[in-house]
Amino acid sequence: MSDAIELSVVIPVFNEEENILPMYERLRAALDDLVRGLEIIYVDDGSRDGSWAAIEELATKDQRVRGISFARNFGHQAAVTAGVDHAQGEAVVLIDADLQDPPEVIPELIARWREGYDVVYAQRKKRQGESLFKKLTAALFYRLLHRITDVSIPVDTGDFRLMGPRALAAFRALPERNRFIRGMVSWIGFRQVAVPYERHARAAGETKYPFRKMLRFALDAITSFSFLPLRLSTFLGLGVSVFAFLYIIVVLILKFMGISWPGYTSLMASILFLGGVQLVMIGMLGEYLARVFDEVKRRPLYLVGNSTSKKMDVLPPQRD
Repeated sequence: MSDAIELSVVIPVFNEEENILPMYERLRAALDDLVRGLEIIYVDDGSRDGSWAAIEELATKDQRVRGISFARNFGHQAAVTAGVDHAQGEAVVLIDADLQDPPEVIPELIARWREGYDVVYAQRKKRQGESLFKKLTAALFYRLLHRITDVSIPVDTGDFRLMGPRALAAFRALPERNRFIRGMVSWIGFRQVAVPYERHARAAGETKYPFRKMLRFALDAITSFSFLPLRLSTFLGLGVSVFAFLYIIVVLILKFMGISWPGYTSLMASILFLGGVQLVMIGMLGEYLARVFDEVKRRPLYLVGNSTSKKMDVLPPQRD
C-alpha cells in the first residue's frame, strides 16, 4: 500500500461515455484540498461506446487517474471488485459513474472514517428521477432482505460507501463469485455507520439495470445471505405431506361409510398440486446447486483486457 495515497475512488463504468469527464471534474472539486493523495480508478466493464477512450484521455492528462478495461462484460459487481483489488489507497470509496450518487457526499464519508469507523455507507433518504415501480420494488427488496438474512444489511443502501484498511483487508479475502457487495461488506462487521443523502437523477444516458438484471441481482442477494428458500422448501414439503395424510384419512372414512364417487377431479387436483410443489422445490435446490457449481470451477472473477498502467495484471489477485 502506498503511503502517498490516502484515498482511492473506484468507479465501475459500462457505456458511460458522457459521464466520465463530469464525474472526474466533480471529484476533483470535492476532494483536491481534502486528502493527502488521491487516486481515481475507472473500471470499464466491456463498454461498447467511447468510455475507454475517454478514460485513457483523462489518464494521460492526470497521473492520478488509472484505467482498467475488462476483456468483456463481467458485470457491475466484478468491476467494483477489480477496482478494490487494484486500489492503493488507505481507504477506498465505491461510487457509480452515472452521478446519481453525488461525489459531494464523499467528504462526509471521509469525516466519519477519520472519527474511527471502518465502513461508512451512504444511505438514501430520497430517490430522484426514478419510476414509482422502481422505488416500490427497491423498498420492498431491501426490507425483505433485511428480515430474512442473518446479516444486518442496512435498508436503502447501495454500493456507495467508504471502506477503511481493516474492512478492505477483510473484503479482499472473500472468495465468492456470485457477489452481492453491500451484503459482503455488512457481513465483515467492524464499526459501520450511515451517512444519509439524497440520490439524484441520472446525469446522462440510460439505466444499466433493467428489470431482468434487477431480478437476477435480487436472487444473488437472497441466495448468498439467506437459507430461507431452502427452509421454506422443508416447511412446505412437511405441510403438503400433512395435508395429503389427512386427505387419505378422510377418503378412507368416507369409503367405509359407503360414500364413493368417481374421484377423477380430486385425484388430478392432488397430482397437479403435488407435482407443482415438487417442481418449485427442485427449482430452489437448483438455484443453490448452480452457485455451488459456479464456485467450484474457480474461474477468475474477471480478466483485464487493457489498462493505463503497464504493471496491471490480466488475472485478479488469488483469493484463498
